[in-house]
Amino acid sequence: MVKRFLSLEWKQFSRASYFQKGIAIKILLFFAAAYFSAIAIFFGIGIFFILKKAMPNTDPMVMVNNFLIYWLLFDLVIRFFMQQLPVMNIKPLMTIPIKRETVIHYLLGKTAISFFNFLPLFIFLPFTIVLLVQGYPVVNVLCWFVSVMTLTFCNNFINFLINKNNAYFYSIVSVLAIFIGLEVYQIFKISEPIGVAFNTLFNQPYLVLIPMLLLVALYRINFNDIKKGFYLDGAISKKVETVSTSDLSWLDRFGSIAVFLKNDLRLIWRNARPKQVLMMSFLFLFYGLIFYTQEAYQKMPAFLAFASMFVTGGFLMTFGQLVPSWDSEYYKLLMSQNIPYRKYLESKWYLMVVAVTISFVLSTPYLYFGWKIFGMIAAGALFNIGLNSFITLFGGALNRVPIELNVKAKAFSNTNGFNPTQMLIALPKLGLPMLLFYIPYKLVNFEVGIMVLALSGVLGIVFKNFFLSKIENLYQKGKYKTVAAFAEKN
Repeated sequence: MVKRFLSLEWKQFSRASYFQKGIAIKILLFFAAAYFSAIAIFFGIGIFFILKKAMPNTDPMVMVNNFLIYWLLFDLVIRFFMQQLPVMNIKPLMTIPIKRETVIHYLLGKTAISFFNFLPLFIFLPFTIVLLVQGYPVVNVLCWFVSVMTLTFCNNFINFLINKNNAYFYSIVSVLAIFIGLEVYQIFKISEPIGVAFNTLFNQPYLVLIPMLLLVALYRINFNDIKKGFYLDGAISKKVETVSTSDLSWLDRFGSIAVFLKNDLRLIWRNARPKQVLMMSFLFLFYGLIFYTQEAYQKMPAFLAFASMFVTGGFLMTFGQLVPSWDSEYYKLLMSQNIPYRKYLESKWYLMVVAVTISFVLSTPYLYFGWKIFGMIAAGALFNIGLNSFITLFGGALNRVPIELNVKAKAFSNTNGFNPTQMLIALPKLGLPMLLFYIPYKLVNFEVGIMVLALSGVLGIVFKNFFLSKIENLYQKGKYKTVAAFAEKN
């Protein structure tokens, strides 16, 4: 039966219109996984010798056990934000004689085939081999390794629970918040007894049964949680919600594009995926803290220009790059209306301009770092409005991957709506501001570099109609291909 499930999923993937794009994404993800795996292997080999050199009077094994809890917590946080949980179209399977237990076991089994489960293997397996070479007891080391990998899979099923059930999420977050508070305010160092527990786990190999029993319990809890809702009437019944309306009449001042702006604001307010992107774009405001607080970057002004563009370009880089995929669920209806394509594109441009402006206002605390830095942020905002917005809309003409608006996917890892072409389009968005600033900076001075970057944005605004006309022609040429691609869901 597992073979049959795998065959059905492969047919669904290979027969889709996005097959080639999906293959390209998988290849890119494979190279990224290979890169991080190599880093993990080198880290796993070197950590023993690094600790031995740094603290020669302390057993590296004891040090690793003392800090193992931090690794597991970090692993859980990364999983929550980045691990894409497996999905399966179960409605057709409910009408044929296949046991519910079989489908649920297969779905939970798919969670095991995740990069996040294999990454600890690349760290702890080399570390385990080093321990054995250094003469540590074989049984103790092997049982410790099995315990750590078992706890990794426990994290996998904990993540499954907190993503599917808000009660589990708030319970675990509350417990972690209490532990962190006790640790930070030195009321009780929770990490110390946990470190002792992991060292005991190493010294007493038979205790490997505890993580195994915990894994079985978590698997069973997940199994029962899924089984509760695994009914045909539960799957096909629609959840009725009261939709709150808001007065958006103030947008009428924008004339004929007001209807599109209202539609976009409602889309963001009422759907899960746009809300995620909006929250993620807010985090871009803090991007400058990575660069402006480091003395090393002060000697590399080109990277400061890069950071300044990101500070105000969060919404443009996240929401804007997925135009027109946001409208994929009703794109056919939208294109059948008697409305100019130009108005549709202009509304998206105004939406990005407003977002950049708001981000610039919110970035005023960066005045703390001086007028030069804030001037660079202002120049970056003008570049985003005048050039970056048009480059983003141009990339949208090549984006024909639909988006499911209410899929609560990971904002940092979800490839729904992703197109490899976007990576190529991203190159001028990232490199152009650095180039526009660096050349005049190198030839003249810092202030001239800022002026040229800002002037490029002003020129883009002046030639707004020219750029929009060119982009409109691209959208018009690919209109029917886009409609056909959006008609087929991922």
